Amino acid sequence: MQTLSLYLAVACGGAIGACIRLFVNQTSINLLGKGFPFGTLAVNVLGSFCIGLLYAWFEQQDAVNPLLKAFLTVGMLGALTTFSAFSLDTVLLVQSGNVIKAFGNIILNLSLCLASVWLALILAKG
Repeated sequence: MQTLSLYLAVACGGAIGACIRLFVNQTSINLLGKGFPFGTLAVNVLGSFCIGLLYAWFEQQDAVNPLLKAFLTVGMLGALTTFSAFSLDTVLLVQSGNVIKAFGNIILNLSLCLASVWLALILAKG
């Protein structure tokens, strides 16, 4: 039953995060046009800022309800942007003295993800 609660918390947070992402994307297109992906940039920056605040807050608490943590981080911010998790992982690696791993994380995520999209587009076109 606890596993079901965890999945429900993530699903509910995800619904909210996805709606926020859509709102930010539509608003940026309406205000700034389609010439640059400002909506994606905005959700990436917003999500990264929010996960930093939440991580710091979680660290200061004696105990954090795991459902709340999953709702906010995996659910809401995960649907808003997974870039926030990538950003937090990278900063935590740097803070723990693993600078080489941090740069490896940056290089591997950017190069492999961009290459994967490129490959998928080529394969989809046949």
